[in-house]
Amino acid sequence: MIRLSVNVNKIATLRNSRGGAVPSVTQAVGICLDAGAPGITVHPRADERHIRPADVADVAGIVRRRSPRRGAIEFNIEGDPRPAFVDLVLAVVPDQCTLVPVMPGEVTSQAGWPADAPSGPLGGVVDRLKAAGIRVSLFVDADAAAVRWAASMGADRIELYTEPFARAFEHGEPDRGDRFRRYVAAAELAHELGLGVNAGHDLDLENLPLFRTLPHLDEVSIGHALVSRALWVGLDRVVREYLAVLAV
Repeated sequence: MIRLSVNVNKIATLRNSRGGAVPSVTQAVGICLDAGAPGITVHPRADERHIRPADVADVAGIVRRRSPRRGAIEFNIEGDPRPAFVDLVLAVVPDQCTLVPVMPGEVTSQAGWPADAPSGPLGGVVDRLKAAGIRVSLFVDADAAAVRWAASMGADRIELYTEPFARAFEHGEPDRGDRFRRYVAAAELAHELGLGVNAGHDLDLENLPLFRTLPHLDEVSIGHALVSRALWVGLDRVVREYLAVLAV
């Protein structure tokens, strides 16, 4: 079954817009886990505009208490490989770390790692994380060169950047079919190279029924669409809705 990792960044964004502790990130994590979510994702950025280092430690504590057997509930920390981020990840030791490129001033991720990204510093980070027993995923576009680059970096998995798929899905056929076939090719190549396949960015209840058919798909990370719908129907219900789509 494809795993759902709920990204709780938007809960922290709302909290930080007012200050204080409401809404509680840890309470949101508890609701998601009670609803059956098998994974939680956080993305602590350098500017701390949503998830903060203290949140990372708090969420890690909840996952450990709720999942005495490592991996039963997966904790995924994503972010750019700056020294402070790497130190935070090594201190927490999540199940998975997803390394993503960050562009100055971006609101959210805009692209995966390019195939010509310098391998030296990033390769050292990948090695350090893997030595600590952390699965490493690299955020890439649905592009053969990028997938091969991720394999050459020693990653365990890739996370396919799915915003292009989401935009094509909105346009309808033939755009959605053409775009989806690119993701199929990327996933097939990743599998051939021994990489696991994750995916995330703008997946929602409308486009997920198609995307879940991607071959070799291990995990989807969903935050914005899930939390946005939860404003109307509740966090517990919407987590269960996503789990139902992935269980088909």
